[in-house]
Amino acid sequence: MNFTLKIWRQANRTAKGHFVDYQVSDIEPDMSFLEMLDVLNEHLVLKGEDPVFFDHDCREGICGACSLFINGRPHGKGEGTTTCQLYMRRFKDGETIVVEPFRAKAFPVIKDLTVDRSAFDQIIQAGGYVSCHTGGVPDGNAILVPKEDADMAMDAASCIGCGACVAACKNASAMLFVAAKVSQLALLPQGKVEAQRRAQAMVAKMDELGFGNCTNTYACQAVCPKRISVSHIARLNRQFLTGKIVRPWKKED
Repeated sequence: MNFTLKIWRQANRTAKGHFVDYQVSDIEPDMSFLEMLDVLNEHLVLKGEDPVFFDHDCREGICGACSLFINGRPHGKGEGTTTCQLYMRRFKDGETIVVEPFRAKAFPVIKDLTVDRSAFDQIIQAGGYVSCHTGGVPDGNAILVPKEDADMAMDAASCIGCGACVAACKNASAMLFVAAKVSQLALLPQGKVEAQRRAQAMVAKMDELGFGNCTNTYACQAVCPKRISVSHIARLNRQFLTGKIVRPWKKED
């Protein structure tokens, strides 16, 4: 299979970026999208040119590092798929593929297709944790949790923080990410200790970092590789409002 790649090249976060066309040939249909980029980079290195920078780690759909905007969609075509799980057989032979970094104020470009997603880490540090000691595994299992709550918490915890929800949202909102991280704790007894401040602190940090507001277009849910439901956003809103009434949060808390 042969493809024309229009790839965003940008030397650093302050440089002006632009698209560069590349031709790749003899690509196997069963290659992943990242493997195809590896082939391109091998050719560029052999020619003495600068390879295309892009993030990757596990290449198993677990880490969320492979965050690319492909043909106008985070992670490319397909549902429940990360970029590393996107195979070239999904494209037509001779197709032109446009590859960009995620576009968001809170995700500045580092180089080429690599963006700084450390804003998510800062949101987690603001409140995505529990302070109670649950002991070892037997002790944790001694705390009874309704199966429905446990299942919903596990579904929320499957969020890999890839940022696709932000890239798909017209407002670059991080509400689905924040909601997932709030739900995975709010549904469990261990998460009740910080319940009155968690949502307030994380939403405040999200706003501070420049993420936009949610307008319920469901674009985030449509592109999420782990199919996180927007119903978690409703829970986040309830937690936020409850905390405001019971114990208004202040930055120094």
